[in-house]
Amino acid sequence: MSRSTGSGKSARKLVDEVTAAFPEGGFTGLIGPNGSGKSTLLRLLAGLYGPSGGHVLLDGADLADLRRRDIARRVAVTAQEVASEAEMTVMDVVLLGRLPHRRGRAAPSRHDLRAAGEAMAHLGVEPLAERVWSTLSGGERQRVNIARALAQEPAALLLDEPTNHLDITHRLDLLEFLARIPATVVAALHDLDLAARHCDHLVLLHAGRVVASGTPEEVLTPPHMERVFGVRSTLRTGPDGRPELRLDRAGLPTVADGTGRG
Repeated sequence: MSRSTGSGKSARKLVDEVTAAFPEGGFTGLIGPNGSGKSTLLRLLAGLYGPSGGHVLLDGADLADLRRRDIARRVAVTAQEVASEAEMTVMDVVLLGRLPHRRGRAAPSRHDLRAAGEAMAHLGVEPLAERVWSTLSGGERQRVNIARALAQEPAALLLDEPTNHLDITHRLDLLEFLARIPATVVAALHDLDLAARHCDHLVLLHAGRVVASGTPEEVLTPPHMERVFGVRSTLRTGPDGRPELRLDRAGLPTVADGTGRG
């Protein structure tokens, strides 16, 4: 799978020759420096971008052959940043996640309201239901946006930097929750130590290509960490049985992150 921008000699590959499978019901972390292709890959998986080469398959079906509404009923996606000027209540924003399941302009059903309420409860934003969206903090908006995606009741949940703006408590709560839900979760993450502890599958990207994919132990190896991030690393099993990653910059040259979308 490839994705380019521009045309002719000015075309630039955003991701190139990416082949990756995401375990059904698992929690996959997309990791890599800024500009490595994480956001682009998520948009390809969501059907928001069409690949310039290759195919994106959902349960064996090519996304290009599916209707947008059918994709939206099975795949939910959140972006890194969410517009804050909307004059809607939090409940109204979360109910947007139910639109793929509703007919025309029909009022929300009891099931819609229940799905929205359960999603807000899971993300701890139920008390904000009547608050106006534009008055929320960055962290509150992030949690409400994830609740909107969760209210879709998707088979696959695609999240671009879901821990942005969250304090450490909400960050840990969110990752623990994502590791438990039955949906297939794919999230772009910057915190390598948290990815190691909470994800059961990782895909490491660099310059638009997959460097490694597999378990944290298979991906977060010292050679991979030095090659991609320019850091020394140690991965061990913590007292709770989860992987623990230690990183150290000492004695290594600087590695540029790259530019463009992550």
